[in-house]
Amino acid sequence: MSDLFEVSAAELPLAARMRPRTMDEFVGQEHIVGPGRLLRRAIAADQISSLIFYGPPGTGKTTLAQVIAGSTKSRFAPLNAVLAAVADIRREIAAARDAHTLHGRRTILFVDEVHRWNKSQQDALLPWVENGTVILIGATTENPYFTVNKALVSRSRIFQLTGLDEAHLFAIAHQVLSDTKRGYGRWKVEFEPGALDHLVSVSSGDARSLLNALELAVETTPEAFPPPEGEHIVISLQIAEESIQRKAVLYDREGDYHFDTISAFIKSIRGSDPDAALYWLALMVRAGEDPRFIFRRMLVSACEDIGQAAPEALGVVQNCAEAFDRVGLPEGQYLLAHACLYLSTAPKSNSVLGYFDALKTVDEEANSRVPSHLQDASRDKQAFGHGEGYKYPHAWREHWTAQQYLPASLAGRVFYRPGELGHEGSIRETLLQRRKLQVAAMLEDDQSPPGEILTYSPGDSERERWVRRLERNLDSPVSRVRQILFDSWRPLRHQRVLIPADSGGLLLWEAHRLVPEGGVTALVPSPKQQAALGWLAEGLPASERPRIILGSLNDAETLASLSAEETRFDVLLARNCLLRHSADTRLQLLRAVHTLAARFHLAEGVPGGTRIGQLVPSGSLGGSEQLFREAEESIYRDMDIDTDALANLIEKGGWKRPEIRRHEITEQRGLTSQLLDRWFFSNGENGYRQRMELALGEAEWRELALKLKELLGGKTIAWTSCFWIISSVKNE
Repeated sequence: MSDLFEVSAAELPLAARMRPRTMDEFVGQEHIVGPGRLLRRAIAADQISSLIFYGPPGTGKTTLAQVIAGSTKSRFAPLNAVLAAVADIRREIAAARDAHTLHGRRTILFVDEVHRWNKSQQDALLPWVENGTVILIGATTENPYFTVNKALVSRSRIFQLTGLDEAHLFAIAHQVLSDTKRGYGRWKVEFEPGALDHLVSVSSGDARSLLNALELAVETTPEAFPPPEGEHIVISLQIAEESIQRKAVLYDREGDYHFDTISAFIKSIRGSDPDAALYWLALMVRAGEDPRFIFRRMLVSACEDIGQAAPEALGVVQNCAEAFDRVGLPEGQYLLAHACLYLSTAPKSNSVLGYFDALKTVDEEANSRVPSHLQDASRDKQAFGHGEGYKYPHAWREHWTAQQYLPASLAGRVFYRPGELGHEGSIRETLLQRRKLQVAAMLEDDQSPPGEILTYSPGDSERERWVRRLERNLDSPVSRVRQILFDSWRPLRHQRVLIPADSGGLLLWEAHRLVPEGGVTALVPSPKQQAALGWLAEGLPASERPRIILGSLNDAETLASLSAEETRFDVLLARNCLLRHSADTRLQLLRAVHTLAARFHLAEGVPGGTRIGQLVPSGSLGGSEQLFREAEESIYRDMDIDTDALANLIEKGGWKRPEIRRHEITEQRGLTSQLLDRWFFSNGENGYRQRMELALGEAEWRELALKLKELLGGKTIAWTSCFWIISSVKNE
């Protein structure tokens, strides 16, 4: 007998009916669950650890948890933090223990809105997560670093979900319109021009909002729903507007959106973008933000961001704030907008931050004595000489004279750096000229913006140690080349990386460390190297290991295999894989990479560093010296590469105009017998010996090489190597 109150699938809301059941149906969040990403690999391998999904409503947090549950062999136990108490947690823990004891099944405990749990509820769950009784999957719209127990956070991978873009929302809408069982595929639903676009635009990245609007539009258009199968249902723009009304402002006056929006507002003012500043101001006012809070932040901005460039800005905002108290809303919006526009268009200076440099110095430096000539002379000038030597500025022309006002330990320190705009621009030159007489050097700041961080993994520190152990004896110049290459890359944690021809793992392990939620695939030329790198990778869990494939980009079978995969790589990283080939082979490689990766960064050694001839004293080779120097000059001339021709070749291969940057690295290198033998007598392809033999002849070069080895052997010299970093993005 069925439950009297049981809801059939057909009666469920559209958003519930259309909830994806598999990863193939899931739309969006490619940085987390796209092909080749760590989470997708972990789901496929049924190796899920505790997870927290953080992001705005309608981005798929609950759906992703349910898809994971349906894709693993684990028991799934859902809880809602708003409704669940400690007793509910204990009941689920007991059930999880029974499932493991009796049936050998793990339990995934899904907690929706996990930030709603208080400390005691989160503490009650912690030991069971820690000992593996349950695998926690939490969903939250609030920053888990602020709202979730630190111990839970430290034991979980955190994935930040982002609002869906319009392409994702259109894909979801088409799923609904084509699905004959759960959606509206049984009818011919059509949209007038602009109607579906309006629903997608106003949904603002929220799939649930879009689905609710589609449901209302489709099911209220016919006189009775459902109509006969095959009937046309036409959604006009007016119906679309009525179905979704105006956009709901996503804003929580005590949560992340409150702080993120005011941050965007202030940064728009700081960036002198009045359009963006007005938008964020309107969003806050529409969401019901306290105007006095907005005025308080603008008062701070008037000093912090405009400051001495327009000292009157503080008065303008203060006057608007006082007038607002008399006028109120709605007319007070004019005053908010007036202050916002004034600050956005005013000249900018943050020189007032010099105060905080001074404050930091006070905290960090030992107590500094007031210079004697600045001390109060009214009490003990005669006994201690206080005030002696002070120069009274008004006694000098222009009422100024050079003298030191800082303590001796801080002489030359600079805290105030005037800008060039507005009022500060008018006093800047005078101040700097005076400082030349007082200050030895100006201090400079160097600040770099942070990268994207969309994830956190509790195993990051162990991964760091693991990689560092592997690289303990890495040659320093080689690691410096790699660091410069990776600086051009600026990795993101979720990227998928392809590394061809990396037999020693130079790029592999460091790239693997930097993309813990993405993945690395390396191509190696021999089974021996594949086995060696695979053995090292066994120190990681199976789902976190890099892929190490036998093959190369020159091999048609390898290229076909990679091209057939669903995974496409975000970036290709390589060292010395392009310029050592002929122009035709270079073009083939560039086209091959074009089918696999969205961008590439290459480190390529080029001529231009130290030459053997520079190390040989003039006249030391006798009658052979001129021939040697002419031969060496000819081989370096032949090796010279034209950057314009290379850039044109890269464009011909399907890439945008590349950025080519030249770098040099200098090291102290000992010219050992083994090193000189490798240079002068080895059989390596296109090496120094082969090129010199081609220029001089085999017998002549061997005689010269023996002399060079005798002259140079045992010396330690400063050796400079040159290389290019070549970067480009796919030209779609």
